[in-house]
Amino acid sequence: MTIDDLFMKKEKQQKIRVLAAISGGVDSAVAAALLIKQGFDVTGAFMRCYSDTVSSQPCWIEDRREALRVCAKLGIKLLVFDFEKEYRQSVVSYLFREYRVGRTPNPDVMCNKFVKFPLLLKQAKKLGFEYVATGHYARLRREIPKSPPAGDLPKGDNIQLFCAKDENKDQTYFLHQLMQKELRSVLFPIGEYIKPEVRAMARKFGLPVAEREESMGICFVGEVPIRQFLLKKIKPRPGKIVLANKTVVGAHTGLPFYTIGQRVGVGGGTAPFYVVAKDKKKNQLIVAHENSPFLYKKECTVKNINWISGTPKLPLSCLVRLRHRQPLQKAVVCHSERSEAKSRNPLTIRFAKSQRAITPGQFAVFYRKGECLGGGEIL
Repeated sequence: MTIDDLFMKKEKQQKIRVLAAISGGVDSAVAAALLIKQGFDVTGAFMRCYSDTVSSQPCWIEDRREALRVCAKLGIKLLVFDFEKEYRQSVVSYLFREYRVGRTPNPDVMCNKFVKFPLLLKQAKKLGFEYVATGHYARLRREIPKSPPAGDLPKGDNIQLFCAKDENKDQTYFLHQLMQKELRSVLFPIGEYIKPEVRAMARKFGLPVAEREESMGICFVGEVPIRQFLLKKIKPRPGKIVLANKTVVGAHTGLPFYTIGQRVGVGGGTAPFYVVAKDKKKNQLIVAHENSPFLYKKECTVKNINWISGTPKLPLSCLVRLRHRQPLQKAVVCHSERSEAKSRNPLTIRFAKSQRAITPGQFAVFYRKGECLGGGEIL
């Protein structure tokens, strides 16, 4: 029995109250429209998380305007929640902190983990809603254990996170840090559809955002070049760009403004160079050509692992994704011999093939048979 079967079974007895996150985009709008069509009692929710000006005005102003238009068309209320304090503490501060020490963070993952889901769920429960819904491309299944679970598994029904039908739009990579307590109260209505179908439904429902383009910027901040955003808090510190043999080929403006695998225009040759490492002590950016072995690795270590549906037995043969939309890679996950004071249960991932630009601060996410098992931060 799937989680949707259980919801619809209960729906026949009473209307289920759902707080639907409305971002001002087409996906969340269609998610809310589908729930209304299915008979749920839906109220919209808009989250205001960042009010600094990125361009002419804070991006939330236009997003809220579109969210209001969507709710007016659907005939539902829109509640506005101010999570800016928590967003700055848990996401913005984290982003600057990670870049300062040379890593490349993923604010979308942390926003889902610390802001979007836990805070909205807290408000939903306080106001008497049973579920929160979002426009994420993902699917949930409820597994009812037939016998007592073996190993470290949660008691009762076990919620599993599965990839969306639309493989290109799948967002489980950004959701892998969610836990059972959140997933038990979440709905992903568009997980069974592909993006063209969602667009078509938006037109059919007459939604005012049917043709609105997707935002590709920082979560809740807007479309701003990352360098421009970092300059708000991080001062440039110029240094040398060198090859592995220490030959100087150029100059950089500050290590935080570069990420592993990034192309840099230095050297004066025809073949481009790419960032392979950062020497923080010497303030040097180390680069190499695309075919350099320095750019490829067959293993990495991850920390702070979140297992969504219980800790599996290790070593674990599975598929791994190192960045959003990267094709899944065959790998084995095992206990790590690397010991670090700030690492919680570090694990080592050994890949079947060398991986390009494994980036500290990003996340490695584990999959098996379409299920997102969880993941952790790359060291």
